[in-house]
Amino acid sequence: MDMLENHLGKTSELVLHDLTKSYDQTIIDIRNGHITGRKAGDCGSNLGLEVLRGTVIDGNRYNYVTHTKDGKVLRSSSMYFYENGKVVGSLCINTDITEELRYENHLHLKNNYSLLEDNKPQEVFATDVKQLLDHFIQEGQNIVGKPIVLMDKKDRLEFVKYLDDAGAFLITKSSEQIGKLLGISKGTLYSYLDILRSENGKKDEKDD
Repeated sequence: MDMLENHLGKTSELVLHDLTKSYDQTIIDIRNGHITGRKAGDCGSNLGLEVLRGTVIDGNRYNYVTHTKDGKVLRSSSMYFYENGKVVGSLCINTDITEELRYENHLHLKNNYSLLEDNKPQEVFATDVKQLLDHFIQEGQNIVGKPIVLMDKKDRLEFVKYLDDAGAFLITKSSEQIGKLLGISKGTLYSYLDILRSENGKKDEKDD
């Protein structure tokens, strides 16, 4: 971390995660945290949850573009570390290229960046897991195409599937909050998850 910090300078945030810890406090070392507003003891991003959930098998991603809530444009890379086949940590680099893009636009140069990068992973930098869960809930409603209060059972299943694939249920006590939002009991929520995961298992067998 010292080497990377000195080599890359103040415009690059370096984040070391211990993914054996509770997800609300995975950051064990961070440099230049002012870039995303995070500090040691804060939580990981939504992409890390996907790796822990198993939705994404190889979570390593290099040189992708994402955005912070305050409008910064970042070029990022993430690498995961495994022990006995289980993910235990990750190292992430987030370089602020906002000013470079302004200069680039002024000089009409190309930096391999587009405002419309629909196929790129969208990473959410949160300071606590509540922000992550709020993001997942909002995204789930966007995917279903209607607010929670208007969802029928089919919609709720689609909503829960998105949350499960995103790793939302790895967040402590998330199932209680999501159940209350949906107006269903914890038992009903778990039955939804059983149905969805069973269907995924059958699909995987068919694909094989």
